[in-house]
Amino acid sequence: MRYVFVWIFSFIVSFVMAGGVRGTITDNDGTVLPYTTIYVKETGTGTVSNQQGFYEIQLPVGTYTLIFQYVGYETQQQSISIGSTFQVLNIVLKPQVIVLQNVTISGKEDPAYTIMRKAISKAKYHTQQLDKYSANVYIKGTGKLVDYPWLAKKALEKEGIEKDRVFISESVSEIQYVRPNTFTEKVISIRSDGKDNNTSPNAFIFGSFYQPVIAETVSPLSPAAFGYYKFEYQGTFKDRQYEVSQIKVTPRSRGDNVVEGTIFIVEDWWSIHSLELKTTKLGLSIGVKQVYAPIEDKAWLPVSQQFDIGGKFFGFEFIYNYLATVSDYQIELNPDLVVEEMKVVDEKIFKDEAKEIRTRNNQRDQNIQERLASDKEITRKELRSIIKQYEKEEVKQSKEPEVISNTSFKIDSGAFKKDSAYWALVRTVPLTLDEIKGYRKTDSLAIEERKKEEGDTVKRSEKNKKGFQPWDLLVGDVYKLSKHSNFEIKFPELWFNTVEGFNLIYRLNYGVVLQDTFKTRLNIMPTFRYAFAREKLTGHLTFRLRNRNYRFEVQGGRYVKQFNPDEPILPVINTFTTLFLEQNLMKIYERDFVDVLYRRRFNPKFTAEATASWATRRELFNNSNFKIIDRDRIEGYTPNAPVNDELANTSFAEHQAFIAGFQLTARPWLKYRIRNGRRSEIEGSTPTLLLTYQKGIPNFFGSDIDFDRVEAGIKHEVGIGVRGRLHFSLTGGTFLNTDSMAFMDFKHFLGNLTPFVTTDPVGSYRLLDYYRHSTAKSYFAANVHYQFRKFLLTNIPEVRMFGIRENIFVNYLATPTSQHYTEVGYSIDGILRVFRLEAAVAFQDGKYLNNGFRIGITTGIAMRFSDN
Repeated sequence: MRYVFVWIFSFIVSFVMAGGVRGTITDNDGTVLPYTTIYVKETGTGTVSNQQGFYEIQLPVGTYTLIFQYVGYETQQQSISIGSTFQVLNIVLKPQVIVLQNVTISGKEDPAYTIMRKAISKAKYHTQQLDKYSANVYIKGTGKLVDYPWLAKKALEKEGIEKDRVFISESVSEIQYVRPNTFTEKVISIRSDGKDNNTSPNAFIFGSFYQPVIAETVSPLSPAAFGYYKFEYQGTFKDRQYEVSQIKVTPRSRGDNVVEGTIFIVEDWWSIHSLELKTTKLGLSIGVKQVYAPIEDKAWLPVSQQFDIGGKFFGFEFIYNYLATVSDYQIELNPDLVVEEMKVVDEKIFKDEAKEIRTRNNQRDQNIQERLASDKEITRKELRSIIKQYEKEEVKQSKEPEVISNTSFKIDSGAFKKDSAYWALVRTVPLTLDEIKGYRKTDSLAIEERKKEEGDTVKRSEKNKKGFQPWDLLVGDVYKLSKHSNFEIKFPELWFNTVEGFNLIYRLNYGVVLQDTFKTRLNIMPTFRYAFAREKLTGHLTFRLRNRNYRFEVQGGRYVKQFNPDEPILPVINTFTTLFLEQNLMKIYERDFVDVLYRRRFNPKFTAEATASWATRRELFNNSNFKIIDRDRIEGYTPNAPVNDELANTSFAEHQAFIAGFQLTARPWLKYRIRNGRRSEIEGSTPTLLLTYQKGIPNFFGSDIDFDRVEAGIKHEVGIGVRGRLHFSLTGGTFLNTDSMAFMDFKHFLGNLTPFVTTDPVGSYRLLDYYRHSTAKSYFAANVHYQFRKFLLTNIPEVRMFGIRENIFVNYLATPTSQHYTEVGYSIDGILRVFRLEAAVAFQDGKYLNNGFRIGITTGIAMRFSDN
């Protein structure tokens, strides 16, 4: 009952504190028009009606012009005088009268294309038009679970989640933008049901369709839009004194990174009037509606936005709706781009006129004001070129040209403490009865949750007091020793190989933060390994000191190691192939060693690493013939000695080795985004260049090894037009000296003979033997991976919408014995969003060698299970 009083009190407060206007918006037939945009011209304030078409705006005493906009209906403008009480103003909107104008077209081209070419040519102008602006943003999100599997019913009800229960959240933020890339958001109030969701539309709300990409989706105003979309002219209508063209947007191929729907373009301004688009993301359907207004009659900016999000995963179906209104705009124009008049000419249609314009204006290096001072007409290509040059000059003058965006997000300390009276005053969209009920349900559950949490806190506190328990030795645990230190017992690992039989690995970790400022952390990590077939205990101790800029590590002990230090086969995979497929693919040796590593990050673009290793290395042999499945057709396990075409016998005598190395990594064109002062690197913004030198030093601490190897490589990913993305890795090297080497000193490559791919898809092979083509001479490796946006299966839009991607890859290896080894493969990526299925064929000297199928983890998801 008290919630009814709260609701009534909210209205009473509205009457007492201020006057304003309220009413209901319908069409000619009396049908309510939900989410109609209402813009107050004098205050720059935007709001929308609620789901029942009801709106309410608080205003000081005065006379105001209210503009009512709804897509598909004529915009209505009303003047109203506000006193100390609320005025009732009900609005009836008429359907929009759209006319097909006589438009000059070229051949059979739809007139939409010339409209869009002009809008696209001016998109960059619009992004640079404002030097800065500030505004207030109100966001309301409501959602509900429509359906769920009956098996989950009990667990969900325990959490207070029921079918069709409305979850609601509200926030008010102050935003500020400063050209070219600084955006600040301060949340001054939040009211929420406490349930997290992953459907936030902020990437759209605070993004811009004038940018080529918004929320990882190609904008219809992108310079590349004609490769992604088809456009259709649907007519023109009058909105106040503005001519507005309606353009249908249809993707050439549907999928996650394109939109479809309608966009409305203001003639002569070539700016967005409004839009109604939809797209998909990871199986979610997303609808976007935006309405713009001419702020101070200088720039069209969004005043209301609506987002409808829905999806179904594993029987869980939900919908979520967001409303965002932007008010109190304060704008400041960029003085470099203030122009009184500009007529954009499409040279593709008006060729002769464009030629005359170019003849009249043949001066170079003019800014936009100089250019338009002499001639108000400008071709779209010339406009785009001038704005592009303007941006380049700004980047040159910038102190941080590599920073693409700089955003900050802050929540005010009192944001969660606002009461119902406050929300009644600031809420720009009235609550519906369902939303009021949703808050009522939330508040009642919150009391129960607080009691439960208090009990859980006591339980957790009692648990923490217990400390070490005997069973922690079997399941592992973490113990907080002080504010800056902890001790961890890791979960034991049990693997199998033919040398050690079953081997049990047990790890401990002591960590302490030595310096808060740079987050310098010290870790001391002992590792124990017991080999049951050898009846031998080995292990090593690691001392690691690291922070953001450097890493110093010393490791020493007795331990086994794969001949290829990059670990092409993981213990978990080798255990499976050995016990079930009778393929003991992992080859290992033992060493008594001390390894030292120092890595220095000079800046995010350049990193250097120096290593030194002394070891006594000894050969190991098979000690176990155990298997779970005995395949009679197979002769049995192979010896623990790699097979190599260049070195007939890979066996070796016990010896000492001292090897030093140096590697320089460069990412010279790295770009960043800054959020709350922290930089994050933009993936794919630069190639990665590597230069490596490795030296076996003879007669140093008894070392028997003497060789020199140099290597250079490059790795990068680039977008290729509208079709897809190319990833490539190129590595080449040679041995300058091979006076004394053992097989583990050869250059090895990431081969694979298992059904699983556990290494990086770009930089590894699918069918290559692990050691057959390892070399002590010159080598070159190339890996090229191309991801299609649309290929075979992905020609079907529904397949793309499930996140499925198709790839082709080519891997090449040149060594003295590889005979131009080449793999060509095809893969389906994103199966159940996680898995990848591959098929590959291998060739040598152009002749068929073998083929195979592989299962892996989706490209971009890394998983490693090392035993080191």
